[in-house]
Amino acid sequence: MGEEVKVFGSWGSPFSHRVKLALQLKGIPYEYIEEDVYNNKSPLLLKYNPVHKKIPVLLHDGKPIAESFLIVEYIDETWKLNPILPQDPYERAMARFWANFIDNKCWPAIQKANRSPQNEREKSMEEASECLKTLESALHGNKFFGGDTIGLADIAANFIAFWLRIVQEAKGIELLSAEKFPHLFKWSDELVNCSVVNETLPPRDKLLAIFKARFAAATEAQ
Repeated sequence: MGEEVKVFGSWGSPFSHRVKLALQLKGIPYEYIEEDVYNNKSPLLLKYNPVHKKIPVLLHDGKPIAESFLIVEYIDETWKLNPILPQDPYERAMARFWANFIDNKCWPAIQKANRSPQNEREKSMEEASECLKTLESALHGNKFFGGDTIGLADIAANFIAFWLRIVQEAKGIELLSAEKFPHLFKWSDELVNCSVVNETLPPRDKLLAIFKARFAAATEAQ
């Protein structure tokens, strides 16, 4: 078809990874463009996402789409092979429900737990644990949130499967463990070790070093 597919992203971003993974699941070749989101956003990024000025952005035949969830759904609707969302309307609604729960409840709670000062950490850790407990029950003993195949909620929860475990190691905290959440922990292993996911993930050691340096600098600043 000769389609032009480009992804503007950041190598360590779980939101960029969602888009790369969706394209990989579909077998769609694309050009990846790395953005310096902290110091020097490119004119193209600002042109294609003038509202939020953030990554990721998908460019499909010159048409830009921003926001990771909207991009993943666009990819699923544009390329029908290997569907990410179920065909059944109720199951589609449930997939979107859990994806929204992950982004709107779990992500802020986990961010808060990671960033809270010592005197507030216990409470924020409890709040994040409650979110993980809810997710654990949502798996219903399945391999993935999407059943036997990776679906929208699995893509949404990529930061729990990969990024959270690196943050835990860097900071010396424990939210997700095999003892606390056996089904969610097993899911995280299944997802990260799935070849199509693994080949799109950023280098673990590089991320770990960055998080360790960031947490050390934050501790010194207190």
